[in-house]
Amino acid sequence: MQAVRHFLLAVQFFTRIPVTGRCAEWVGFSPAMLRASAAHFPGVGWLVAGVAVAVYVLLQARLGPGPLAALTCASLSTAATVLVTGGFHEDGLADVADGLGGSAQRERALEIMKDSRIGAFGAMALVLALAAKLALLALLGRNGGTAAACALAGAHVVSRFWPLLLVRTLPHVGDTATSKSKPLADRIAGPALLAAAAWTVPAVVLLLWLPGPGAALGALGASALAAWVMRGWFARRLQGFTGDGLGATQQVCEIAFYLGLALALGPSPA
Repeated sequence: MQAVRHFLLAVQFFTRIPVTGRCAEWVGFSPAMLRASAAHFPGVGWLVAGVAVAVYVLLQARLGPGPLAALTCASLSTAATVLVTGGFHEDGLADVADGLGGSAQRERALEIMKDSRIGAFGAMALVLALAAKLALLALLGRNGGTAAACALAGAHVVSRFWPLLLVRTLPHVGDTATSKSKPLADRIAGPALLAAAAWTVPAVVLLLWLPGPGAALGALGASALAAWVMRGWFARRLQGFTGDGLGATQQVCEIAFYLGLALALGPSPA
């Protein structure tokens, strides 16, 4: 039951899904519980993926095949995920782009990342990220509903596992008193990381339903490479991670997952 409470706390913290009233009272709150909830970030990905898959599949069943239908499904399923999460990770991506794109100096970059206003680098990052998601999901949808569903499930779950490795291997460098990642300022424990992996494995197994043995390898490999690049970037520029950096990593790894899967599956039907 303690694990259920930690999971619901993660849902409460990282989505707009209401956990209120008596349920919230039962879940409770403490900084230690919030740190423990990190083990369930990939579990939150399952919820987000469930919404995205439902929207995509229902629309595809109604609209039928075709490139415009696939783009419509991709657009509205992506919009649904933003509504569920409140754009939490997209906000982190924009802040990181503004901070690291706006200054070569570490302290100034961290200062820019705290600013809630969006700048040119952040706007470009958001536009390009959303465009990449829509294009790749539409492309994967042309391979059939199964490919799109597996892509959405795998990407949303796996991309929420990789940021935990940043927490495990890098120090927190944000303002602990005000940072979004305050509960993650302490490095994640090994058992919590294993629990997160347990949430992630079924999403990888789903990829085995897709044709070709390279689907899972391509998606995981591209996503892992993106996480490695992001970790190296933060280590070099910031000497650690921030909450915005974790959100940005999730977004980049999600897009890389779609790209790796699309490359592994090859050309879609005409």
